[in-house]
Amino acid sequence: MPDHLHWLVALKEADLSRLVLRVKSRSTIEINRFLGRSGRMWQKGYHDHAIRQEEDLRGVARYVVANPVRAGLVQSVRDYPHWDARWV
Repeated sequence: MPDHLHWLVALKEADLSRLVLRVKSRSTIEINRFLGRSGRMWQKGYHDHAIRQEEDLRGVARYVVANPVRAGLVQSVRDYPHWDARWV
């Protein structure tokens, strides 16, 4: 998980490709500014998975929230400061 992002987002009327582009752009600008460097940070493209049935949402949210534990970054979900999911 240190080399990728799992993100669960409700789009409603938004366009996913524009949202991903904006997140990549803004985060690259801020991280490069913080590190005093320039250049690309993200790989091209992304992988998406649409949740089509409401009953699948909670399971997917739990998977995303538990990812730092599976990656060995923390012992417990509660120890990871960057998690937040209204669907859990």
